[in-house]
Parts: sequence; structure tokens; C-alpha cells
Amino acid sequence: MTDLVLRNARLAGAGEFADISIDGGVISAIGPAADRGAVEPTTGETVDLAGRLVTPPLVEPHIHLDAVLTVGQPRPNVSGSLFEGIAVWADRVASLSYEDVQARVRQILRWQLACGVLHVRSHVDVCDPQLRALRALVDLREEVRGLIDLQLVAFPQQGILAFDGGQHLMRKAVELGADVVGGIPHYELTREDGVESVRFAMALADEHGLMVDIHCDETDDDHSRFVEVMAAETIRRGMSGRVTASHTTAMHSYNSAYAYRLISNIARAGLHMVTNPLDNAVLQGRFDTGPIRRGHTRVKQLLAAGVNVCIGHDSVMDPWYPLGYGDPLQAAFVLVHLGQMSGDSELGQLIEMITSRPAAALGLADYGLRPGGPADLVVFDAPSAADALRLVAPRTLVLRAGRAVARAEPARHTVRWLGADEPVTFLRS
Repeated sequence: MTDLVLRNARLAGAGEFADISIDGGVISAIGPAADRGAVEPTTGETVDLAGRLVTPPLVEPHIHLDAVLTVGQPRPNVSGSLFEGIAVWADRVASLSYEDVQARVRQILRWQLACGVLHVRSHVDVCDPQLRALRALVDLREEVRGLIDLQLVAFPQQGILAFDGGQHLMRKAVELGADVVGGIPHYELTREDGVESVRFAMALADEHGLMVDIHCDETDDDHSRFVEVMAAETIRRGMSGRVTASHTTAMHSYNSAYAYRLISNIARAGLHMVTNPLDNAVLQGRFDTGPIRRGHTRVKQLLAAGVNVCIGHDSVMDPWYPLGYGDPLQAAFVLVHLGQMSGDSELGQLIEMITSRPAAALGLADYGLRPGGPADLVVFDAPSAADALRLVAPRTLVLRAGRAVARAEPARHTVRWLGADEPVTFLRS
């Protein structure tokens, strides 16, 4: 007998409905819904999902939790630009407190949980001699462990070499418990400093056995070419699979010959890539008068080369992006349009880019829907990946270790149609 059976689930990429049996926080069986003998009866709850899409938990590979919900503080970002946002945030850091950071982050983690996000990698600004945000998030990481898994990136928003004492603060952040080493080479004072900052970050991570996730080439400048340095250092240090390059928006401006060689070396190095459609769509192309560049890396070419590409949300109501509620599906919906990923197979890839692909980037060892695996899953109020994206569908049920950690009632709409009330589902009849 099992604790829970989910009947008539639609698994991504599967043609028929499935029943999922859960026992002791583990998936004990997955079988065709037509074959009730494949799944044991339950002494607990049975839930009929009525053909709703079920996926592994969503994974957020790139967000700045320390900055969430600070939009307008201490002043608005009037231009909406990246660099004004950095200046506004530098002033906001002065008023950070342990309690302030934790209160804001707890609210966003609840939002993410409701969206089905169970794993989060957050960049945390360490250009603060007191490292207040990092200390707050290290403690919060323990508080939410087993509910949402947090990875913390030591992120030098003002630069490693450009900020006074930056190298010391990066080392201190690792000592305090950062899981990942970050960087921002295009923000350093010179090209040479940018290269040195990448090598410093890679050496620090290598020394401590940590992963790397660097904000790299987040600019429209086609001369910003630090991702090639990341690829080279990854190969030389044998760190394949442990290194992520985030943003890399300058790649949209590289000439095709250079981009071809670069993408080949990225694939050779085994780099993970994260694109952030929401922020980059509004922050990049600011110097263009028309046509305005779309503001993201070469997603389709990277995927075609076998590179692991993930989607990040990046910001939630902060100096860089005044919108958002922490839902990776919303970011994927935007990439459908900006990345021209509307092909039939590409819609399925987008779901992978907020689930299994970022799981690989974060190094999650026990992930995915399979017998013997953790009963961590998300149920969408939609019958397919395409419909989930089209509707940015609500999540009706989120399980962690077989326990419901978020629920939502499916939306019910009616219209007054020619004198009678008729239901509307937004699904094709």
C-alpha cells in the first residue's frame, strides 16, 4: 500500500496518461493509466489529475534574492538602464540589514514555492565589508533546507579588482559558506583586469572545490569577450560541468565567424549557459536607436552545439527590473518570442530549460521523475508543455518528498454568451 497515488498525469513528452505511486517521500512506481496493476493501491490519498501536465520541480538558476522587492529604494531607476540600476543598488546596500534581507527573501521564496520552484541559485552581492546580505542568506539557507534548496553565489557587483578589498571579500564570502564563486569581468576597469578577475574566481573555486557562475559579457559591446577566458580556464583546470556563464549578451553582437569558434570552445569546455530573458530584454540595446537588439545570447546555436542552456528569472522588483513574481515559466514564455523558439520541439526544450537543464547546471544529483527518485514534482493547470507556456499556467499542486507544499484551485471562468452562462477553459475544444 502507498501513501499517495496521482492518477491520469500527463508526463512531458509522453503520449498517454500515467499513474504515479508515492510511498515514504519516494516515487515507487510510474505506470500507464490504462494499466491499474502497474501502480499499487493506496491507503492514503488518490488524486485524479485529469490529464494535467506533471514535471519535476522547477529550478531557478539565476536570481538576486538580496535585491528583491527593493524597487524605488532609495530612489527610482529613472532611465531603467543597467548602469543606473547598479548605481541605485550601490546606495541601497548602505541600508541593508540582516532582518531586512531575510524578510524580503522569505516573501519571494513563498512566491517561488507557489510556482513550483524547489531549487534556487541566488547571486549575493559581496561588495559590502560587513557581508550583511550573505550572512542573512547563509542562515536562511538552513532555515528553508528541505523545503527549498538554496545555492549562494559570491557575486562582486562592483567588481573584484575595481572594488577596494574585493579579492579579500571574495575569500571571506567563501569562508562564510558561499556555494559558488562569481564574477563580473566586463565591469572591471580594464580588459586586463577582467581577464585577471576570471582567473582569480576560477582559482578560488578550484582551491575550495566549488562551482563557478560568472556574470559574463552582459553588454552590447562586441569587444567584451570574457566567456572565451572562462572556457579556456575551465579546460586548463579540468573543471568541465562545474562552470556557468550567465547572460553573455554580447554574443548577439559578435561576428558569425568568431561566434562559431567560441561556441565550439564553450561546448568543448562543458560550460553551462544561463540566459535571462526578462531583464536582458529591457536592459540591453539601450544605445541602439533602431533596430534594437533583442538582448540575449545565441540560445538556438548553443543548443544546436550540444551546450546546456538554462533560463533564469534574474530580478524581482528591484532596481534593474520593476516587475516579476519569481515564476520561471513567465521567463520561458518571453524567450518563446525573443528567441524565436516557437517550433514544436522547441516548446518542449523550454520546459527542460527551467527544469532538467538548470538541475544539471546546479549539480543536483537526485533529480527527475523516476521510480526510486524523490517525490518532488509540479502539476500544471494545463494538458501539455505548449499549453503551460501559452497560458503561463498556474501550478495546482507542488510536492516535496511526497508532501504537498503548495496548492491552487484551478481557475474557473464563465461568460454570458447569448443569454446563457457558459464555461471557458482557454483550451482547444
